Amino acid sequence: MRIPFILLIILLVSTFLIDFYLWTDVKRATKKRSWRIFFWLTTLVCWVFLIVTLCLPRRAEGSDLLRVMWMLYIFISVYVAKLGYVVCSLFGRLWRCVVKNGPRLPIARTVGVFVGIALFAVLWEGVWFGRKNIVVNRVEVESPSIPRPFNGYTIAQISDLHVGTWGNDTTFVSALVDSVNSLHPDLIVFTGDIVNRESRELLPFVRTLSRLKAKDGVVSILGNHDYGDYMDWKNPQEREVNNILLSQLEAEMGWDLLNNTRRFMVRDNDSIMIIGVENIGDPPFPSYGDLEKALPSSKDSLFHQNDKKYKILLSHNPAHWDEYVSHKTNIALTLAGHTHAMQMMIKIGGWEWSPAVFRYPLWGGMYERLNEQGNETKMYVNIGAGEVGMPSRLLSAYPEITLFTLRHVSHRN
Repeated sequence: MRIPFILLIILLVSTFLIDFYLWTDVKRATKKRSWRIFFWLTTLVCWVFLIVTLCLPRRAEGSDLLRVMWMLYIFISVYVAKLGYVVCSLFGRLWRCVVKNGPRLPIARTVGVFVGIALFAVLWEGVWFGRKNIVVNRVEVESPSIPRPFNGYTIAQISDLHVGTWGNDTTFVSALVDSVNSLHPDLIVFTGDIVNRESRELLPFVRTLSRLKAKDGVVSILGNHDYGDYMDWKNPQEREVNNILLSQLEAEMGWDLLNNTRRFMVRDNDSIMIIGVENIGDPPFPSYGDLEKALPSSKDSLFHQNDKKYKILLSHNPAHWDEYVSHKTNIALTLAGHTHAMQMMIKIGGWEWSPAVFRYPLWGGMYERLNEQGNETKMYVNIGAGEVGMPSRLLSAYPEITLFTLRHVSHRN
């Protein structure tokens, strides 16, 4: 878990300003020395807590990322609650300054206390309920290029497990496996980020994840967290051993890891193509994938990127589809993950919004576009089942299983 320097400065300055403002309200609210001492003691404890958290190693081998994650989340949840109070109190003060002859708002600070409590409760609801509340989104995919034998074919997608966030506790992952299996899909696909930093995180979950069952098996790809790039290794050889271990563990689970290659799913005398690339990302995420290796663009090849066969691409980062696949290829459907919807989403009816939109324009759900040949291409972004950075999923950003049903339709005008 890397904390950018600018973000760190913003965090420190913001917390100082929040505490300074709170101190002015404490002085106005009470003259009792005991309350003032209590305020400064609790504030000092919070700051010591933050300093200790930031000083703990996060990228070194053997470092406890979970401890850092939880300590930072506790600190942030306290200061988000404080910020809620400050906003209400500040509004009351500004009201008295701007509307000089208007009614005062003496209850602003009282309202602020309740707002702070509510914000704290929302943040921890995301821990105790939000990150465990598995949802299944059912999506119909229609296309005339889907072979008739695949009409009704089902694919279950899961993504971004980040199993290291659960330590050795397999309870949630076991529930996720049971939920997927209960759908009885024809194929299960996993679109990357199975760990946070290192392959050893997967060891407690091998037996649990090996229970995933589908008629055509489990197909997977790697995400940006699966290459050991978030660890400071002693030498390149250790990182390579780490990466080999991940491939071995996925094979032990019975998963078919597609590293820039493809597979055919066969029904009767027809087939669809499943293509899997290694991570192809926008900066600062490194790119290891090679779609050209997985499926050539040259029309001299028997199968190529612009042939008429129905093709499904597994690519972790949706930027790959946005920048290349949707323009240059005839790949009908791309399945991606990566964004997590920043683990925060508001959903009202059919309307959905996430702050992820400020970083990822294509952050969740289905997107459609016409390629350069005028053919329709689609991408679905699964918001993931795990967490990284903060151990919670807020509001409606629940762990997602997507069940796709393929439908053959007649040619459209």
